[in-house]
Amino acid sequence: MTTVKSLSREQLEEEVLRLQALDRQDALLSAEARYRALFEAIDDGFCIIGFIDGPEGPLNDYVHLEANSGYGRHTGISDIVGKRLREIEPSNADVWLDIYGGVLRTGEPVRFEQEFQSVGRHIEVSATRIEPQSLRQVAVLFRDVTARKVAEAALRESESFARDNVQRVQLAMAAGAIIGTWIWDIPCDRFTVDDGFTLAFGLDPQRARAGLTLAEIVEAVHPDDQQRVTASIQEVLEKGGAYAHQYRTLRKEGSYRWLEANGRVELGADGSAAKFLGVLVDIEERRAVEAERDGALAALRTLNDTLEQRVVERTEALVQAEDALRQAQKMEAVGQLTGGLAHDFNNILAGISGSLDLMKTRLAQGRISEIDRYMTGAQGAVKRAASLTQRLLAFSRRQTLDPKPSDINRIIAGMQDLVTRSVGPGVAVETVGAGGLWTAFVDVGQLENALLNLCINARDAMPDGGRLTIETGNRWLDERGAAQRGLSPGQYVSLCVSDTGTGMPPDVVARAFDPFFTTKPIGQGTGLGLSMVYGFAGQSGGAVRIYSEVGKGTMICIYLPRHVAEEHGPEMPLETAPAPGSSGGHTILVVDDEPLVRMVAVEILEELGYAVLEAGDGASALRVLDARPDIDLLVTDVGLPNGMNGRQLADAVRVKRPELNVLFVTGYAENAVLNHGHLDRGMEVVTKPFTAEVLARRVKGLIGAG
Repeated sequence: MTTVKSLSREQLEEEVLRLQALDRQDALLSAEARYRALFEAIDDGFCIIGFIDGPEGPLNDYVHLEANSGYGRHTGISDIVGKRLREIEPSNADVWLDIYGGVLRTGEPVRFEQEFQSVGRHIEVSATRIEPQSLRQVAVLFRDVTARKVAEAALRESESFARDNVQRVQLAMAAGAIIGTWIWDIPCDRFTVDDGFTLAFGLDPQRARAGLTLAEIVEAVHPDDQQRVTASIQEVLEKGGAYAHQYRTLRKEGSYRWLEANGRVELGADGSAAKFLGVLVDIEERRAVEAERDGALAALRTLNDTLEQRVVERTEALVQAEDALRQAQKMEAVGQLTGGLAHDFNNILAGISGSLDLMKTRLAQGRISEIDRYMTGAQGAVKRAASLTQRLLAFSRRQTLDPKPSDINRIIAGMQDLVTRSVGPGVAVETVGAGGLWTAFVDVGQLENALLNLCINARDAMPDGGRLTIETGNRWLDERGAAQRGLSPGQYVSLCVSDTGTGMPPDVVARAFDPFFTTKPIGQGTGLGLSMVYGFAGQSGGAVRIYSEVGKGTMICIYLPRHVAEEHGPEMPLETAPAPGSSGGHTILVVDDEPLVRMVAVEILEELGYAVLEAGDGASALRVLDARPDIDLLVTDVGLPNGMNGRQLADAVRVKRPELNVLFVTGYAENAVLNHGHLDRGMEVVTKPFTAEVLARRVKGLIGAG
């Protein structure tokens, strides 16, 4: 017999509680299994999200607590549990937080459609808060509706296109552009047409309602157009597709009007033409406009045929007007130039004439002791005239230059004392010579003259004193920089003189290089200083430019081309010794068409002990040279009459006597004749007016070198 141990009341209650707990656990597991089966059975996506605090603030992110397998099917994202919203869609997180946050705050469910940007899908969503609110959880049920959205968009686009087409046809018909329509059943050869088509072809409406044949329709076409219409219809029937053709049809009132048929041929399954449908467009007015246009074009072509002649005539008239304007401007410039020349040369001639008159009077009175004073005055006037002529030649780029490789820094250093004395104690002079300055090929004397002119102009611009700076530099000018200075691109040496004076306004800068233009009071300037600098720079292959601002000063820069040479010797010092005479036995031929100048040159040379022959032109000089092989030197003017200039004479002589030295005398040196300053060996130039000493030294040097 089995005995059952008796249990106490407390033990019995505990056993009952244990059994009840086991029953509840079994029930919970069973419910969990049913929930999970239902959870996974849902085809839609489902998840539970829990709001969390983030760096952006409270409840500013959420994490996916649970998700079914449908979540991955509808979003393409797997293993979503544990991931935060800002991890999977950071750029659009605020949109989702705003929607689901509203559900969490209000407890009101929502249903909406939204684009899931990170996966490129549209989803339809239902969201409900999980109670209590303190859990901060929201249940979300959704499905992928991307295909539906795409289909809806395509449908909307198709409907919109169809509506647009219908509207276009309605508008066209309302405006009278489309006047009729047709449908042709090709196998049955039966046209179904509307009243507009019937009216356009002048057909019987009752007959048209019964159905028309192609032959009946073509019969209403203008006889001249029927063959083309038939051929075009046959062509489109063979290949199908679009059709457009213009022709004339006979209306009921008996007139022909232009229309255009636009249609399309549809092919059947066997490739044969099945249906031909289209519309008629009234183009009568268009054809009238086109005819009017064609007439206008014909008139225009006729007009164009004569236009060239009218343009030529107009151009000729314009050229004549421009020539007249240039001539007027030229005459104005010539008037200014001749006026300035007349003023200056009248002053010079007055000095010479007065001195000669007084010399004549004193000789008649026997007062010879005063002759030297008047002679000195006359010679000074001659020097001023020579200087004025030299400046004019420099401006016109016709002066005779003696260029040589030169160090501009050395030239400036040699003129330092002269410049300082010229500008006076009230102006501080500063020189800034560039190190490694390139060599320039330049006439040293003319450059010194130009520099002194610029310094004196700078002094005059500083009546109360100031600072004058002379600066040199090496300049690489590209195309833009060279064009601004009127030069070709390349390497240049610059010489700039700047002052702290009054400066020049733009209108003065524009005229500063004009001959005889000056802003100085009468008697204080000839107006040729800057003109000479301008001409000298241009003749030397360079340019000069002014940079000025009123009240701040002026800088004038001369740009000279770089001369590529290793070395250059020092400039030769001026000779001041007495004029050398002949050592005896030398014969010179003097050629000049001006008798007075020729007489002076002959007498100077004869006084020096030379045997002198003379000629008035190149032809007579050649005859003398052929007859006198003992001639040791040819002294010839450059500008000779009768078809042979001095250079041509020298070249002709040197064919027979290449050893004969030549001294050119010129008052208006044409650079082309003198080969731009580059003379052959044994040739030199002396410029009128010259002194006896200068002529003697040049003659002595050439005869000694012969």
